[in-house]
Amino acid sequence: MTTIDLNCDMGESFGAYTIGADEAVMPSISSANVACGYHGGDPSVMRRTVRLARDHGVAVGAHPGFPDLVGFGRREMRITPQDVEDLVLYQVGALAAIARAEGLRLSHVKPHGALYNMAVKDRPLADAIARAVAGFDPSLILFGLPNSDLVRAGQAAGLPVALEGFADRAYEPDGSLTPRSRAGAVVHDVETVVHRAVRMATEGVVIATDGSELAMRVDTICTHGDTPGAQALTRALRSGLERAGVRIAAVAGTAR
Repeated sequence: MTTIDLNCDMGESFGAYTIGADEAVMPSISSANVACGYHGGDPSVMRRTVRLARDHGVAVGAHPGFPDLVGFGRREMRITPQDVEDLVLYQVGALAAIARAEGLRLSHVKPHGALYNMAVKDRPLADAIARAVAGFDPSLILFGLPNSDLVRAGQAAGLPVALEGFADRAYEPDGSLTPRSRAGAVVHDVETVVHRAVRMATEGVVIATDGSELAMRVDTICTHGDTPGAQALTRALRSGLERAGVRIAAVAGTAR
């Protein structure tokens, strides 16, 4: 039986601002990527999200991003690899402390937004992320796009890696995600999203924006807690995958 991790970016509220449907989405997923206070989240939100994940038996991972609350971490920033290493280490360490206080340990790290997308094709940046993760805990699983510099950097640093697919995001012919600035970058139709996820999980393929078929073997599939209708979408994703004979479980133990 095929096993796939269903992960979700969450814990992105901060202060008086509520972002995402974390409580509604949590029962349907197997891994939570928790924002660490830079692109979203704050100490109280981080702790509430960790507790929520613990109560639902969901694996907890760090979701470090650029220090850009205004742009939600989705704007590229030109900073040195050393600065990237430091800011990733800072965020992972903060969430790990909260997880430890709640009786948990982190299972994985998934960079957020622009940091993630830049590391797909920027090896020095990817190496900086991998160094930060390996320096903190070399058993942490690094999430990244298949065939990306981020995955290669993680492997070179001795980290276990998990290949990540996005059922609700469009792909370019080179396997990168379509920039959110373009129309159609986010797929909203639930039936289409489920179909794409099932094909990723069972066939290892996804259709790119030009209609070509891309090899997309994945270990984990992402959904987004801040997407409108996230609760229904995530529930449908899990149900559709399970109907296709896919077992949903956290990626720990199956990473490469």
